[in-house]
Amino acid sequence: MAESLNPAASHHLPSFITPPGETDVLMVVTGILLLLGILMFGILFFRLHTLPERLAHKSQKIQFEIVAILGLIALFTHMHIFWIAGLLLALIDVPDFGTALGRIARSLEKMAGIKTPEPSPDARAEGGAGVARAPQSHERAGKEVRGVASIKTESAPAGQKEPSHA
Repeated sequence: MAESLNPAASHHLPSFITPPGETDVLMVVTGILLLLGILMFGILFFRLHTLPERLAHKSQKIQFEIVAILGLIALFTHMHIFWIAGLLLALIDVPDFGTALGRIARSLEKMAGIKTPEPSPDARAEGGAGVARAPQSHERAGKEVRGVASIKTESAPAGQKEPSHA
């Protein structure tokens, strides 16, 4: 059966108009582009959403955890102020007051003549780099050593392994 055009139709039809019964290529291409666009937009959205966490990844552990929680709250509540707060917190270097205050406290205790117990290796590992007390030896009796917690001295016990940081 020969297909005839409607007398009102133009004799020169554009290429995107498909004859009846054939696949509409333009609709298939448009559908694929739409799906790819939605996928790319979703990837961009989640990459942008995790930006504060990626920035805070190299900071202190507690700061990273707070930024991650703010990001989750922003994701589930759709309140952008949490994301902004997380971004600002990730961009700010929080000063380490603990080390300075600990040194002040130990100096005051030394001036007052109060004997304090040595900090445990677990406490030093949690605190990271800071003030580590040197073992009591005839050379360094009672002196404080500033630096990383993995300071090696001559009088350290042979079987004791010092904490390392990743």
